[in-house]
Amino acid sequence: MAQIFPKWTNKAPKYVLIGLVVAIALVSYLIDYYASPMYTDVGYRPNQPVPYSHKVHAGDLGLDCRFCHAGVEISPVAGLPPTQTCMNCHNMIKADSEKLALVQESFKSGYPMQWVRVHKSPDYVYFDHSAHITAGVGCASCHGRIDEMEIVSQEEPLSMGWCLTCHRNPDDHLRPAGEVTNMSWTPPANQAEFAASQKRLLDIKAPITDCTGCHR
Repeated sequence: MAQIFPKWTNKAPKYVLIGLVVAIALVSYLIDYYASPMYTDVGYRPNQPVPYSHKVHAGDLGLDCRFCHAGVEISPVAGLPPTQTCMNCHNMIKADSEKLALVQESFKSGYPMQWVRVHKSPDYVYFDHSAHITAGVGCASCHGRIDEMEIVSQEEPLSMGWCLTCHRNPDDHLRPAGEVTNMSWTPPANQAEFAASQKRLLDIKAPITDCTGCHR
């Protein structure tokens, strides 16, 4: 009696199984990447109501981050500057510029500027700027080279995995207190030695990696 199926069909179940495994792995990878903050958040660069250039202010002019984000050392949030902070300079510098029309209007009306937030942790995550600044973590570690940006964009995913990677090994991100806002600072050759002394000086315990550290 002749065979109904050709001989090669004996291997069909194996090929189907291999194909399913490859397809599942590929779909899982695509979902893991394209649904992750690395894809959805990194590069986010909204236009602001006023074309404020961090490159000009923080880079060319060398303004310290804390000049505008005054709460970063004492508060969980860095804070946005009130219009008065802008006007401290711009009531004399380029006061008639059309680009500053909304700032002038905000100052006269007392209604705050509606800046578009770029970096935001989920509501179920507790993040304290002051704790990180006090420990010696520089602004650039999370926000990138803000001093080189005409329009601020999100440089890091700020995901749980990304945060935990730093929490498990923060040594390369610890710097002297006077260098926290220095965007061009790079770890010296003796960084491991400095990090160890910084941990002793500030009594920094083992980095928090349990759930309650961020989810409260």
